[in-house]
Amino acid sequence: MLEKFLKKSGWTDIILSLIFILFGTRLIANPNAIVAFIANILGLIFIIFGVLKLIEYFNSDRTNRYMLAIGIVAIIAGIVIMNCADIILSIFRIVIAIWIIYSGIMNLQTTIVWKDYQSRLWLATLILSIAIISAGIFILINSGAILQTIGIVILIYSIINIIENIIFIKKVDNYLK
Repeated sequence: MLEKFLKKSGWTDIILSLIFILFGTRLIANPNAIVAFIANILGLIFIIFGVLKLIEYFNSDRTNRYMLAIGIVAIIAGIVIMNCADIILSIFRIVIAIWIIYSGIMNLQTTIVWKDYQSRLWLATLILSIAIISAGIFILINSGAILQTIGIVILIYSIINIIENIIFIKKVDNYLK
């Protein structure tokens, strides 16, 4: 009984990982379409929540004006999310890129300290600092960079998870003994 449960659980994890692989490859191939899809789903959730709050307000004694305000704000937020996903993503991307560039510049300062102490680490720190600043500039210029990176991470995780679960399913009999 336990063996069947464990094997079924392993196969469920494999199926979920295959779904994640599909999602990750879509995120790498077409990040803007995924963002639009997620924005539409999220916006729809906000709109439904807002409508439910309005219904709840109009079906109550109407003394709770916060319910009315929450409903209206949720509907407006849903519409904004659905129509402005690119702007929200761009702002997020710019903030992340600036933070990464700032981090690289701070590492450059560390490079100067290492060089002053005549440490051998200064060259490695210099190279890594330049790489970090370059990555920040790349994210700043390339609008899909963050989403593609997330897609790659999801893809790698899913493949590793599938391999682990296949090994687990094959070895479940040995684990139970």
